[in-house]
Amino acid sequence: PKLIGVKLTGKLNGWTAPKDVILKVAGILTVKGGTGAIVEYFGEGAIAMSATGKGTICNMGAEIGATTSTFGYDDSMRRYLAATGRQDVVDAADKIAEHLTGDAEVYAEPEKYFDQVIEINLSELTPHLNGPFTPDLATPVAEMKEKALANDWPLDIEWALIGSCTNSSYEDLSRAASIVEDAVAKGVKPKAILGINPGSEQVRYTAERDGLIASFQKFENSRIFTNACGPCIGQWDREGSEKGEKNSIIHSFNRNFAKRADGNPNTHAFVASPEMVAAVAISGRLDFNPITDTLVNENGEQVKLDEPKGSELPAKGFDVEDNGYQAPAEDGSSVQVVVSPTSDRLQLLEPFSPWDGKNITGAKLLIKAEGKCTTDHISM
Repeated sequence: PKLIGVKLTGKLNGWTAPKDVILKVAGILTVKGGTGAIVEYFGEGAIAMSATGKGTICNMGAEIGATTSTFGYDDSMRRYLAATGRQDVVDAADKIAEHLTGDAEVYAEPEKYFDQVIEINLSELTPHLNGPFTPDLATPVAEMKEKALANDWPLDIEWALIGSCTNSSYEDLSRAASIVEDAVAKGVKPKAILGINPGSEQVRYTAERDGLIASFQKFENSRIFTNACGPCIGQWDREGSEKGEKNSIIHSFNRNFAKRADGNPNTHAFVASPEMVAAVAISGRLDFNPITDTLVNENGEQVKLDEPKGSELPAKGFDVEDNGYQAPAEDGSSVQVVVSPTSDRLQLLEPFSPWDGKNITGAKLLIKAEGKCTTDHISM
């Protein structure tokens, strides 16, 4: 595969989040620009970023078609692995740490080693909203008002969604919760419904213990979803979506192709960071720029939201009572999976007939697609 190097200088600040890095990269490379390539992120900005922030960026590498995305092994990963009970992995990785990141001369002169080099100054990067209908249509928040009007994108937002597999870390939830707390303190009520999808039971349990879930619930119209994909892949019952009305939603999930979120081909879905999703939920407007814009509170006063604050890792450590995982038996030969024969919800799958060892011949081509065709279109 080709090698694409993304050099991150400066440091994230204010309203800008790791999510904005991949949203910016998607705008540069498009949904096919990473095809057949390994994307490697490096530089002072990469080192300063949290491990879960790096995870968000790598997770969305699929949206640019990348073979894989990598960050070099560093202290942020040591902290995260240790905090999640994997000190043994840290110990093993530390023994070969020099081989788990690029050589100094590569990072000093990346043009000599990479097929393509992209440089992003995180100190100057601003929040992005990508979409609708494709995750590579990148718009800086300051340009959204003009672009939305020019393209007739609905500006009113009914739903704002955070979490699922992307942007459901403790850091993500804590930064979004800080915005909710700030709005409550300033007497601002949200205009949109804020939905939270914790990424795991461990994150949900720890977030509830530390008051983050309670923060979100201070908004009367917030919803805490189960620890699952949920709305990211259309697994929710969005009231009114069957009408097919033209509307806009905003979320921190990876993908935003037509019909993916709620089955409505006219839902314009925009991808943003958890911080921006929370801010837009409060304003109820796609074109809201929390860096410059004010909101009217219950007393009729103009107020401005403070910049988000959060914790890379929980100060009291992670905790969970039942993480939902049961290790398989060492000897599973006597284990029986029992499903009621009258169940209308569960059934045991019958095994496929064993392969006869011969190639399939004479198979017919069922469909041939052109253009921007994704697994979202295929699965439907």
